[in-house]
Amino acid sequence: MEVLEKTNYDNMVDQIKDGKYMLFFTADWCPDCRFIKPAMPEIEQEFSEYKFLTVDRDENIDLAAEMGIMGIPSFVAFSDGKELGRFNNGDRKTKKEVEDFINSLN
Repeated sequence: MEVLEKTNYDNMVDQIKDGKYMLFFTADWCPDCRFIKPAMPEIEQEFSEYKFLTVDRDENIDLAAEMGIMGIPSFVAFSDGKELGRFNNGDRKTKKEVEDFINSLN
């Protein structure tokens, strides 16, 4: 999974203006993020129409604030630079919950 370097909202949208992207907001210290990380390669493979980008919430605290990301892990889907939906809360997320979220976007 590619890492989104430190950026702001406008630059991020410019970077993802073509295609489908899934932003995965996470942090090294977050136990719920560590819980879902082992399932991420399988989720990425299952939903290969999306390019998954890891966003370190601490490194991108301003971006997270601009986007209203208060809890992690959180997922935000984009298509051609426009937000499709988000799974944004501070709860632990299972592989099935993430899959259900992505399936609900279609």
